[in-house]
Amino acid sequence: VQLVESGGGLVQPGGSLRLSCAASGFTFSAYYMRWYRQAPGKERELVAQISLGGGGSTNYADSVKGRFTISRDNAKNTVYLQMNSLKPEDTAVYFCNVRLSYDYWGQGTQVTVSS
Repeated sequence: VQLVESGGGLVQPGGSLRLSCAASGFTFSAYYMRWYRQAPGKERELVAQISLGGGGSTNYADSVKGRFTISRDNAKNTVYLQMNSLKPEDTAVYFCNVRLSYDYWGQGTQVTVSS
């Protein structure tokens, strides 16, 4: 199993970023996919998850509802996180996750929101 995140960077408050996570080594469409984040000195927290198959069910942390959107493209084995109206408190390392018989994680991508 391999998860590779990309798309992080430095953005001003109010800006947008789109994170991608390319997955391999398992049947992508058969599993929920999740985005987590971890800010310095804080625990890792669940940001968003999307159901298997067509991804008809999504869930978000209260802190990102209405600003972030998770989606998936099963043909590309990729899950996305569209982040709009970014705030300084969104600054963190963002990780892609899949739970098989074990939790698998990507290496993370840094998102910094600062003026």
